[in-house]
Amino acid sequence: MSTPFEPGAPPEKGIIPLSVPHLEGNEWVYLKECLDSNWLSSVGPYVSRFENELARRVGSAYAVATVNGTAALHVALLTAGVGPGDEVLVSTLSFIAPANAVRYTGARPVFIDAEESSWQMDPRLVEGFVRDRCRLENGRLVNRETGRRVRALLPVHILGLAVDLDPILDLAKEHDLPVVEDATEGLGAGYKGRALGRMGALGCFSFNGNKLITTGGGGMIVSDDKVKADRARYLITQAKDDPLEYVHREIGFNYRLTALQAALGCGQLENLDSYVERKRAIARAYTQELAGLPGLTPMPRPEGSSPAFWLYTVLLDSAQARLDSRALMRALAERGIQSRPLWQPLHLSPAHQGAQTVGGRVAEKLWREALSLPSSVGLSQEDQARVIEVLKTLLG
Repeated sequence: MSTPFEPGAPPEKGIIPLSVPHLEGNEWVYLKECLDSNWLSSVGPYVSRFENELARRVGSAYAVATVNGTAALHVALLTAGVGPGDEVLVSTLSFIAPANAVRYTGARPVFIDAEESSWQMDPRLVEGFVRDRCRLENGRLVNRETGRRVRALLPVHILGLAVDLDPILDLAKEHDLPVVEDATEGLGAGYKGRALGRMGALGCFSFNGNKLITTGGGGMIVSDDKVKADRARYLITQAKDDPLEYVHREIGFNYRLTALQAALGCGQLENLDSYVERKRAIARAYTQELAGLPGLTPMPRPEGSSPAFWLYTVLLDSAQARLDSRALMRALAERGIQSRPLWQPLHLSPAHQGAQTVGGRVAEKLWREALSLPSSVGLSQEDQARVIEVLKTLLG
């Protein structure tokens, strides 16, 4: 049986990994330039180069590199004005990082269920909550139940798919609510011709080892607002107020990306388009070859979305299939194939016990039934064929 693994870590020999880095460009060249020039820490040309190239790639005016995606979310929320006593509406079907980032600011998350068709935050539930369960008080949107101010919206684009953002953006504009897009799984994906991460007041990306492109760890905040971008940069550099003297008028953070990581990111970013195309080819093969297997539902393609298919994920209805999702995960592991379930919905997380939730049934169903399949950019056709053959044997 396959041993436990860390997502993004090198797999054991003979194991087909879930999602691991793919290095085929100028990564070694740029890293050597950093080492030869002695630019190793958070200053030097590669950090600003990575920021500028990522901003151009997603169509934003400004980008600020951070040590990881969670740090990007934390600072983006602070920059959006979120603070103690506030509330932020967050997708409940997500990795825990965005909810934790809300808590870091002293605010509280309100969890919003997913749409069954797209698996993303349901904009109808967002609108229903704002219109029916909140009131306007001195120009501020206040949660009737808790009495706290609703300060921002935090939709999470999961798995390389897109939240249906237009209704959320319209509602946010009506109520003067900043939208912070969590696009940490959505680099390379689009929504109605626009890149994910650049439609809200701020957007956040992650470059963890298992993401579409990686810096080993790392994140990025993007925005079209110079004031917000400057504020974010100030906060990630310990809120230092003087270029020479060590004067700090408020609490900041050491959230800077290193030059070595940025150099790796520059090499990775040059291949982003080809990586997205490879992910889409992997998704097409899975969708075509797995069609018709009893109880298996392929990954959706939400209307208006141009998915990057970060992790190709299927649903397994145990009433129709031979196995449920966890039994299938174990059976695949025994055959040297890594897979993983989705995250426990955040409204069920003991870490966020007592948080207000809108819906939850859809996210819970997706949690029970979903399984992500090997989706590395470097997944060979032979290895994908092996995964498909094993799935057909186990489920067909």
